[in-house]
Amino acid sequence: MEPLKVVAHLWERIEARDWDAVAGLIAEDAVIEWPVSGERIVGRANFIAVISDDDYADESSVEVLRILADGDLVVTEVEMPEDHVVYRAVSLWTVREGLIVGAREYWTSPGQDPAPRWRAGYVEPLRAD
Repeated sequence: MEPLKVVAHLWERIEARDWDAVAGLIAEDAVIEWPVSGERIVGRANFIAVISDDDYADESSVEVLRILADGDLVVTEVEMPEDHVVYRAVSLWTVREGLIVGAREYWTSPGQDPAPRWRAGYVEPLRAD
């Protein structure tokens, strides 16, 4: 399966909470990095344990906003709304031989970081898409 389709299928299976199918898309020794929280997840089993945990895997929907591929690299932007906040992630996925071998994901919430006052004369508020 081509890299873009692997990652598109990954997000579909994450939304469906189909952890066996997600595991089938991740290499056994994959490394997933979350720089915003300062974490590295090493190995398929650990990744599945994290994303399938009840504290993480609630009933939120996953909307893929953008997906781009260049060779083995696939970039996605997704949104996951919850009751009190909307989470967005930009993810850089590396896919080889039909499996995700690595990723770097930047999870945040729009507007989480307040804009510095000194920029007010140069910018305008960004509204959600």
